[in-house]
Amino acid sequence: MGNREPWTFVLHRSIARFMKLSDFDFDLPEDLIATRPAVPRSSARLLVAEQDRLSDARVSDLTQWLRPGDRLVLNDTRVIPARLSGQRHRLSAQGPVAARIEVTLLEPQADGAWTALLKPLKKIKPGEEIVFGADLRAELVAVIDGQVRLQFNLTGEDFDAALSEAGAMPLPPYIAAKRPADAQDKTDYQTVWAKHAGAVAAPTASLHFDAPLLEALADMGVAFTYVTLHVGAGTFLPVKVEDVTTHKMHAEWGQVSQTAAEEISETRAAGHRVIPVGTTALRLIESAARATGAIAPWEGETDIFIYPGFTFRVADALMTNFHLPKSTLMMLVSALMGQERMRQVYAHAVQERYRFFSYGDASLLFP
Repeated sequence: MGNREPWTFVLHRSIARFMKLSDFDFDLPEDLIATRPAVPRSSARLLVAEQDRLSDARVSDLTQWLRPGDRLVLNDTRVIPARLSGQRHRLSAQGPVAARIEVTLLEPQADGAWTALLKPLKKIKPGEEIVFGADLRAELVAVIDGQVRLQFNLTGEDFDAALSEAGAMPLPPYIAAKRPADAQDKTDYQTVWAKHAGAVAAPTASLHFDAPLLEALADMGVAFTYVTLHVGAGTFLPVKVEDVTTHKMHAEWGQVSQTAAEEISETRAAGHRVIPVGTTALRLIESAARATGAIAPWEGETDIFIYPGFTFRVADALMTNFHLPKSTLMMLVSALMGQERMRQVYAHAVQERYRFFSYGDASLLFP
């Protein structure tokens, strides 16, 4: 056992040396990109992939595929309405001049400021103010590497209330390009168990769960463990390097509590399966197991990059949506299932017209 990890690491690098970005590409018809979720949530389609067969089902059929004693690991992050539209006002020789400013909040800082994406950057200077509504405004403090630091006039619960009023859900670019976010997205783009605010993207596989499905799973003996990973906007960043091993992953803050680690350990010790719902939950629990090979309490920023050759320590299977071509998430599911198997899974999904991406259908992957 002591010699296994170095061998695995060498194997990982050896495999990766011959892995190119084009290996994770596929043709996706534009009309398969979902712009609204299934209603009810659990009526979404579910493609179950085992090594020897593919099965077409519904998310509500999960009770047929899970077993008593299985543990689902759920990300309880809460998506904030991080997209803001405001105005910058400036006095000129001709009088007051206003400019429309669009902001996407990224991450709160220790001093109360926020990092954000802002456009158009050329329309505003440090020290100027953006007004987002009657109660919410922010000063541009600095511009650093294409991102900005904003200092808002409110903090704490006052800020949360004003943001809820003025902000819109930060829909992924491929949905936002087709339609603007609206009031329905504040419900649709949030899990039913969302608790800890901080994400600017939803853990989308979890969007398929509703109260009746959770109750049915609990009744059959499936257990649930909650962890927190605040999904960042970096989840939508494209991979721009042809050699995938040189890609630098974005970092996201996460936490696996003592209770969560103990629950997962007990499930594994009893011989039952640990199944993360979503790539965010999977990345987090695998991050928490890197130090020793066993799940342990963990807190911090993770930039773990999972691609073929990776050794999984905790996850026995994965429930996830269908991902973008050439994305790090395609690499992750290929690491779990094998590249050729994932090509087969996605070819079937396209042929059978499954709906793709954040508001799309789901897959249940058993390696």
